[in-house]
Amino acid sequence: MRVHANDGISAQAQAAFKEQGFTITVNFVPQEELVAFINKEKVEALLVRSATKVRKDLIDACPGLKLIGRGGVGMDNIDVTYARGKGIRVVNTPASSSISVAELVMAHLFGLVRDLYKSNRRMCVEGHDAAAFKEMKKSYGKGAELRGKTLGIVGFGRIGKWVARYAIGNGMKVVYYDRSATADHLEVQFNGDTVRIGVKMVPMEELLHSCDAITLHVPATEDGAPLLGAQEFAQMKKGMLVINTARGNSIDEEELLKALNSGTVKAAALDVFENEPTPRADLLAHPNVSLSPHIGAATLEAQERIGDELVELLVAFRDEVTVGRG
Repeated sequence: MRVHANDGISAQAQAAFKEQGFTITVNFVPQEELVAFINKEKVEALLVRSATKVRKDLIDACPGLKLIGRGGVGMDNIDVTYARGKGIRVVNTPASSSISVAELVMAHLFGLVRDLYKSNRRMCVEGHDAAAFKEMKKSYGKGAELRGKTLGIVGFGRIGKWVARYAIGNGMKVVYYDRSATADHLEVQFNGDTVRIGVKMVPMEELLHSCDAITLHVPATEDGAPLLGAQEFAQMKKGMLVINTARGNSIDEEELLKALNSGTVKAAALDVFENEPTPRADLLAHPNVSLSPHIGAATLEAQERIGDELVELLVAFRDEVTVGRG
């Protein structure tokens, strides 16, 4: 089977594909050239991450495609229903990057409560000046601890549960809101022992006005409406911390800026943006926003797990097709 991983894949997975008899390429092909490449190379399985878009026009123009694989969780960049209607298998790797995203959430959260993102911006420019150093030491020496604070998790799937585990491990209280999940406990490993810890789901309104921080782990809404807009910001506890590593359109960025400027939101951490890869400049420049360039799943360990899972999925698909032909 001919495989092309347009957004790259781990070296370990490349080797595994070859060992299984697949022909694989990993060179990035620009979106406007991708149809011609797929047809010329007779690509049967197209693997992508978040950068490459697999829309109806590409699907229609590439009749030889049999499988589309997304390395990661969300499939917003793929017209999934349309592809499946055309008989194309569409798969993803929802479990592989959960830990990596959860750890990025905690990294941002630690940075927010200690103003690390602010001091890091200024130290490299002003840190050599004695007066500025003393002023920053005073300004950024009024941080807080996470222990004892309440974290609200919106979306309690794999990633949300891992965030909860890390937060609980750091002494935080955790509540969550999810439209379908009903978990009342988590299994958490402490020094080799597995412990069951209770968790509580609360209404969204309660989460917004009672938590010290909120983190989003939800897919894109069907109508494209943001999960956090003017109405939700109006219900928030003043001084809230907001973290988004899910989807750029999960937050109305205009309303977020208003909430930041009013103090409703003390600070925000954003890994995803409405207009990737060109986020709005005023949001990036805001002094109370901690930033990362959509790297939630981008750890070596996660990419190896993603690659391994994609290999397993394609091997199973190939064997299924072979049996069907037999």
